[in-house]
Amino acid sequence: MRTNKCGNNFQPRKKADDCVCDIVRRIVQAQNKVGANSCSSGCDSSIHQLLSQKKGNNIGPIHTTIPFMLYCGGTCEPFIGSGVYKTSGSKGKNAFGCVETPIFRAKNFVKGSDCCVRLELLVPISEGCGASVPPKDTMSTVCPFFPTDDPITGFKASGICLTVNLDHYSAITCLDPI
Repeated sequence: MRTNKCGNNFQPRKKADDCVCDIVRRIVQAQNKVGANSCSSGCDSSIHQLLSQKKGNNIGPIHTTIPFMLYCGGTCEPFIGSGVYKTSGSKGKNAFGCVETPIFRAKNFVKGSDCCVRLELLVPISEGCGASVPPKDTMSTVCPFFPTDDPITGFKASGICLTVNLDHYSAITCLDPI
């Protein structure tokens, strides 16, 4: 039986799926099984969907990612990850841009850690092929990232990764595999 801490209760876990750390660990394992580094929706359903795909049936693409959102412990607000990328600016000079998103892809756990994981920022892409970027004063909810007038149809890998300690999060919401 594993006896590492989970969340703020610091009690031994009774089941392997009692904690955000364990759910994200299962997501990484499921994604690795398909070749990528209870409810009608949710993490268990998304993991099952990802693992039960028929390879080579030509019905559609093989999904390799379970996108998810994290909610900070204590505040219950969504974690909005942010990062900076380098691009070509005017006159061929380097320029930098910023990405903010509540949607992540688990890449891998830090070696020797139960709860430190590398997450890639996934940028929501709208039906009009644009990235959804809400105003900064609406960051206490994920809904502005999903506007109803220009529906989100997918997610784009940003290449920007964060390393986070999952002990600091109290909830996770998984989306359908992509």
